[in-house]
Amino acid sequence: MEDARTYLDQILEKIRRCIAALDESIVQGEQEIEEMHEYYWENYTEMDQYGYENFDNQQALLGQVNANQAMLAKRSRLKRMLDSPYFGRVDFCFDGDEEAETFYIGIGSFAEKKGGIPLIYDWRAPVSSLFYDYDQGEASYEAPGGTMDGVITSKWQYKIRDGRLIYAFESDTKIDDEVLRRELGAGGDVKLKNIIRTIQREQNAIIRNTKDRIMVIQGVAGSGKTSVALHRIAYLLYHDRGNLKSSNVLVLSPNSVFSDYISHILPELGEENIREMSFDLFAYRELNSVVQDCEDRYDEIERKLRQERLGRKGKDETARKQSPEFITELREFVLLEEDRLMRFSDFKYKNFQKTAKEIMEMFYYRFPDVPLLSRMQAVMEYFVDEYETLVNRDFDEDEMEKIRERFFRMYRTTDLYVLYGKFLEEYGYRPLPRVKYEKRFLAYEDVYPMLYLKYLLYAHNGHKQIRHLVIDEMQDYSYLQYLILDRLFQCRMTILGDKAQTMDSEQADVMKFLPKVFGKQIRRIEMNKSYRNTVEIARYANRISRSEGMELFDRHGKDVEEREFADMEAALAEVLKQYRESAGENYETSAVLTATEEEAQAAYAWLKERMEEAGNLPGEQGSGHTGMAKSAAGGRTGTERADEGPGTGRGLTYIDRNSSRFRKGLTVTTFYLAKGLEFDQVFAVMDRKMSGRPLHRQAEYICATRAMHELHMYRYG
Repeated sequence: MEDARTYLDQILEKIRRCIAALDESIVQGEQEIEEMHEYYWENYTEMDQYGYENFDNQQALLGQVNANQAMLAKRSRLKRMLDSPYFGRVDFCFDGDEEAETFYIGIGSFAEKKGGIPLIYDWRAPVSSLFYDYDQGEASYEAPGGTMDGVITSKWQYKIRDGRLIYAFESDTKIDDEVLRRELGAGGDVKLKNIIRTIQREQNAIIRNTKDRIMVIQGVAGSGKTSVALHRIAYLLYHDRGNLKSSNVLVLSPNSVFSDYISHILPELGEENIREMSFDLFAYRELNSVVQDCEDRYDEIERKLRQERLGRKGKDETARKQSPEFITELREFVLLEEDRLMRFSDFKYKNFQKTAKEIMEMFYYRFPDVPLLSRMQAVMEYFVDEYETLVNRDFDEDEMEKIRERFFRMYRTTDLYVLYGKFLEEYGYRPLPRVKYEKRFLAYEDVYPMLYLKYLLYAHNGHKQIRHLVIDEMQDYSYLQYLILDRLFQCRMTILGDKAQTMDSEQADVMKFLPKVFGKQIRRIEMNKSYRNTVEIARYANRISRSEGMELFDRHGKDVEEREFADMEAALAEVLKQYRESAGENYETSAVLTATEEEAQAAYAWLKERMEEAGNLPGEQGSGHTGMAKSAAGGRTGTERADEGPGTGRGLTYIDRNSSRFRKGLTVTTFYLAKGLEFDQVFAVMDRKMSGRPLHRQAEYICATRAMHELHMYRYG
């Protein structure tokens, strides 16, 4: 242990010296940039007339700016390494050698000099796979020059915090279960933890996979799906610097709170952050010019919960309008509109003209592959090119607008809302109300059908700048949504989810249709081992979902508490009592989870009032109010409310659909907004009369799987 501390001190000193040298180089670089600017402004009038000297100066300036940015990034990475420079070590004796080489594994590489032998290897480096994939004994790894064989003679695991060695393990067996147990037993955080110290063998195989274009990860709750997917992105960014940048990666995440929860992972791993977006938000933006406002997925869930409460099954129009049969009808409608939508007429501009027959022939035979509502644009551009070539001059903007207007009058309508409404009426669906734009409101069941119709009718170039797409919560996407995604993104994908965590009343396996959408070359991997929950919580959750075959990590805790109360207030009074008593448990995050938004709002108001009365909250003056958040569709607004206790870090937060932050303390929200998050302690407060009904059973399952250490299932009524 003493030798380990001595070596750590030596490494930290070398990192500090490297940071000091970088500081000097950065200052010198900034001075050179300033001098280049001064030289340019003093001499630019005398530079050669062809601009060669000006170009050379600009290139030199750009080179120095880029060099400084690279040094700043390196300094930032080294400063992070001062906290914990490495977490593992492998002593590996290559075949043919007599002595083993030592490889320290950390969050990034470190060498004293550029081009020197690393003292610490990045966890994504080829040699680092020895640490994750093998114990002592024969081992190998894939290096750029081929397979490297040998023997691991020793393997160490370290925990270093604030530059201090907390513990070190050496083992000839798989010791990381003990390290993992320590990590999982610690209090939860308001951010998803990076897992580089505890990556398991099956997780490592997924992270380092570079061969498969479409990878589908089906994992049970708490298996680390999201962490593995993000670490895989970090690995791909590291290994394909020339073709893949952070700006080329997009994550489709459930909501803004979840985006905040995972936002730090890639920066912690030495990469720039990636773009995150809700698919619903994207759809609303795409339809913003067509309708004033749209329902969202959460409105639909709330409606289904109300129907379940009233004992009404109701027709599931959403499922019907996402089905293959419905999509066939939409495509058939578009084919019929090829003729019905058009009214061709002669077009004359000055001495140049096209007959209706010529325009019709061009429309149907010259541009048959251009989507219907983009085709007249192609015809118009052909006419404009002909005319401009003939008269040898370009149209100005006013002329172009008049010409475009006349060509597009040959469509009976280009209003997507009107066309979709016509389709619904013709095929026997409930019609849309015939109203002006300002009053147009689209039910959630019609959002993606209308978006798909838009892509059938209009040309769309997709998102070519996105080269890797991550789709989280894959079980919540429909067949139609995957068809749209296939049109938008022709890139590599990592798709992950858990069919048991669906927000519908019945589980659905999207793997039944994904090969039809993306092709058969899909790599499917199952992650059946759960790490998040204690054994007691995981077994309880599995009884709710009737799941079988899940492997449980051997970490035990308190039994799940199930209690019944006369009403919600009585249940919340017990929540408050238990929450206060758990103050000594070092829990960072606790949650009160309900089925409906109405219940969550009532619970938050009751808890806030009682906590203020007891002096646990500072009241309205101390509210951490973050302002109003307007939906992309322009209709709904929501408030993220955070009331923090004085100096305790155990405040009260309410999360709604427009919230964007995940905080410490006690969070109140619905089960569907808690998906993807995890808490040390969960209080599920549910209406007893609804217990056992399909969607409420799913709600109870999702609530249970959010709990890491403690679960209280309270039913009232």
